[in-house]
Amino acid sequence: MSKVRTAAGGGRVVEVAPERLAGWFDRFAARNDGIRETAATAEEVVVTAGNGTTATVAVPFPPLAGGGPPTVRLVLHAKRPRRVGLLLVRLGAHSIGVAEGGKVTVSRTDRHHVHGRSAAGGWSQQRFARRREGQARQALREAADDALEVLGPRLPELDAVVLGGDRRALDELRADRRLEPVFSLALPRILDISEPRRAVLDEAAERARAVEIVVRPG
Repeated sequence: MSKVRTAAGGGRVVEVAPERLAGWFDRFAARNDGIRETAATAEEVVVTAGNGTTATVAVPFPPLAGGGPPTVRLVLHAKRPRRVGLLLVRLGAHSIGVAEGGKVTVSRTDRHHVHGRSAAGGWSQQRFARRREGQARQALREAADDALEVLGPRLPELDAVVLGGDRRALDELRADRRLEPVFSLALPRILDISEPRRAVLDEAAERARAVEIVVRPG
């Protein structure tokens, strides 16, 4: 089953498993009056259908190399086995691991209590806000420590690091200089996830392999 969501600026984004990619392009052509044109760079493949509908693919784990039809090269490229790091973070929870072929082989997941926002005013609200900020900082420190322990020693073995969760929390981790080697391997794509749990990490391991396609009507 392909995962679908609305694309910014119109159209939809489809996540397709590598094993289903060739069939997806066949169905795309059948639904849209064939293929008029295909263009490719090292980082992107754009397929334009006969009715003007476009399918734009961000090449996973770029660059896309070799010769021949771009979609064929893309399918072969996507199917190659890879080892990736996973770093999923939201305020108060994180899940970190290493995956091969869509399966998690090493992981660590933790949750931390962080108060929600208070509707109270005055000094009480300020004390509450300071307590909440302290809890959030501690949660992110522990996420950073776990990322170093789980991913740090394995960085030479990884093809990339896939991020997921809250962008603000990830940006705060990115500011931790100890994690520069981890974020240097991070792909631009950030997975949208629920609260990080082991089951969510397993799902992210599969999604990390998926090819993301933006489909827009002509």
